[in-house]
Amino acid sequence: MQSCESSGDSADDPLSRGLRRRGQPRVVVIGAGLAGLAAAKALLEQGFTDVTVLEASSRIGGRVQSVKLGHATFELGATWIHGSHGNPIYHLAEANGLLEETTDGERSVGRISLYSKNGVACYLTNRGCRIPKDVVEEFSDLYNEVYNLTQEFFRHGKPVNAESQNSVGVFTREEVRNRIRDDPDDPEATKRLKLAMIQQYLKVESCESSSHSMDEVSLSAFGEWTEIPGAHHVIPSGFMRVVELLAEGIPAHVIQLGKPVRCVHWDQASSRPRGPEIEPRDEGDHNHDAGEGSQGGEEPREERQDEDEHWPVVVECEDCEVIPADHVIVTVSLGVLKRQHASFFRPGLPAEKVAAIHRLGIGTTDKIFLEFEEPFWGPECNSLRFVWEDEAESCTLTYPPELWYRKICGFDVLYPPERYGHVLSGWICGEEALVMEKCDDEAVAEICTEMLRQFTGNPNIPKPRRILRSAWGSNPYFRGSYSYTQVGSSGADVEKLAKPLPYTESSKTAQGSSSKQLPGHLLSSKCPEQSLEPNRGSIKPMQVLFSGEATHRKYYSTTHGALLSGQREAARLIEMYRDLFQQGT
Repeated sequence: MQSCESSGDSADDPLSRGLRRRGQPRVVVIGAGLAGLAAAKALLEQGFTDVTVLEASSRIGGRVQSVKLGHATFELGATWIHGSHGNPIYHLAEANGLLEETTDGERSVGRISLYSKNGVACYLTNRGCRIPKDVVEEFSDLYNEVYNLTQEFFRHGKPVNAESQNSVGVFTREEVRNRIRDDPDDPEATKRLKLAMIQQYLKVESCESSSHSMDEVSLSAFGEWTEIPGAHHVIPSGFMRVVELLAEGIPAHVIQLGKPVRCVHWDQASSRPRGPEIEPRDEGDHNHDAGEGSQGGEEPREERQDEDEHWPVVVECEDCEVIPADHVIVTVSLGVLKRQHASFFRPGLPAEKVAAIHRLGIGTTDKIFLEFEEPFWGPECNSLRFVWEDEAESCTLTYPPELWYRKICGFDVLYPPERYGHVLSGWICGEEALVMEKCDDEAVAEICTEMLRQFTGNPNIPKPRRILRSAWGSNPYFRGSYSYTQVGSSGADVEKLAKPLPYTESSKTAQGSSSKQLPGHLLSSKCPEQSLEPNRGSIKPMQVLFSGEATHRKYYSTTHGALLSGQREAARLIEMYRDLFQQGT
């Protein structure tokens, strides 16, 4: 759709009155991650002038977080652009020169294994021995064969037998074990090493899926996730540059930082908040004080017509401000929805959407960056992978809290050293990552150093001079890293999660009465008194829309999935108001 301008008023003017007389809609976007920014940008480009983005934290970017230390930029969140052919993140980065300094080691074709592709991986056992390269290669080939089998259940409709428990982890562990045990050429010692390697590979896989264990990932749905063809890329200047490029097209007054939302009251259709203690919030006024976006000396703006006085959605912020809206785009993470959906929406969400939230999975994948004065690893080594020999027969990847460090699958070497210095990037996921997040930096650095000494057999490895780590699981605004299809869930649950409210085919019965008013606590002395009037008209569609990586059926868990989901929800509203904006051309 071509961008339209309103007659007589600039489309960039948030206080424009020309379109307002014809019902310029107010849209509130909750969250300033890739999904929220993409949605806001798309709406603004198509002529929407009353758009507000509410971000709970003090920064934009969501689960993209680049931290600059010295001359290097480290990614606590998203690291890779996954695929280049048709990937909007890739095209945005490439068009703006963000990939010009990307090295060959940061550009990889094929399946990504966490971070680095330079050199060779050093598989080490807890006895301080390095597993021979030929054993590693044989096991890797075997594992990849079985991994390819896990893709076939969805892609080719293969039936899932009861023994697999519809679990990627259970299926993979048993299939690989059977093949190792049936190999007549391997001595028992080699078989034991390969059996122990299964657990290390599954830990890596769990970090990539952001699940506590691959035993929790659905086998029947695993192959639905779609990989975009082409190379994967690292952005040397930081993934946040992509976020900043998206934000460049959004006026500063649109995004409000440090503005957590307490509740979305939808299907309310109550009138705009008014009261003696506060000035009415004008339709385009995103700031309480004069500043960017304010038009001093302008004649009083015309209020909405009577039939438009009723707002279907009211967003209640934690600072007690209530913001009425026509539409709200919710981009909060699946982790937040799991924990807070019951209190975050009034009335509550439909049963099938709640069930989808519970069935889908989200876990925590954290990084631990360790910076050393000098490298203790060889120049050919791209990673140190930890294989616990006593886990050869283990059927679980869950450890008691005091053994949380066993979930660290290894450390990758960051290349090139001219950019990063001598830095290792460790990976840990699941409940053990949450335990790690509760430890202080000193304790984590000490434990990681002891592990490195133990597995390399080098007792002289010094402690790192600096440590940096993520904490996505305990962050109240995320409660996890990214989503996956949990055992018992499917892509259909992703579709249910993404479905706007109210449901057009059953809104009157499934959502309850549209004449509900805001709860009494909004009328208390703590919050300004409001005059509320029930709607007696028809239920307005698409009051609450949902986006974010967990709402994209094929690209969940990715940055491009998040961006595309934001554009998808904006497109719904753009189509809904197409006639309005065409009148303004």
